[in-house]
Amino acid sequence: MKKLLVRVREIRGHCNVHKEGDCFRLEGARLTFPGPNRHVCIYALSSLLPLLPAKQRKIDEPGDWLPRVDRVQCPDPEGIVIWEIIEEEET
Repeated sequence: MKKLLVRVREIRGHCNVHKEGDCFRLEGARLTFPGPNRHVCIYALSSLLPLLPAKQRKIDEPGDWLPRVDRVQCPDPEGIVIWEIIEEEET
């Protein structure tokens, strides 16, 4: 499975939970939170969760759309929070 780094790339508007650069890692089924902000907004997580297990798998089918998707928008009603999913390595 691929290890993923999930990071706030951009905030358009206001977010009272996260700031640009906040991140967490996904290794297998474990979320880890480096740095001072050791949390993730439940609304952001709800938008990320459907995509994360799919991004962890090995993609070897021609024409698969998943390798082209690396950003997710949080449904925060006060602002647009763009998260980016970065593949770190395969294990």
